[in-house]
Amino acid sequence: MNPAGDLSVAEIRGSLDGLSADKLLHALMDEIKSGRKQLVADCSALDYISSAGLRTLLGAVKAARQKGGDLRLAALRPPVLKVLDLSGFTSIFKSYPDPQEAVASFGT
Repeated sequence: MNPAGDLSVAEIRGSLDGLSADKLLHALMDEIKSGRKQLVADCSALDYISSAGLRTLLGAVKAARQKGGDLRLAALRPPVLKVLDLSGFTSIFKSYPDPQEAVASFGT
């Protein structure tokens, strides 16, 4: 995590699946509990996402939005974007071509 004020950027690498999803969820929830409710997930190094990973992102975005924030996705690679699209998650999340644009979208 790279926190600044109420904004935090998380770089997600490799696979987001049953083995890694809980760790990410706990990290994101810790950020929200610490007052950083504007979250950016840098997915430039994310190769694969499973249903457990989708649940993690959904849980984090719901928690952030309940606190008046959001979770925005950045630099989605084609295989991950395809899973998000097929599962209907592209209608839930705002996504940006790179982390800098996602950060800027918060207006901070």
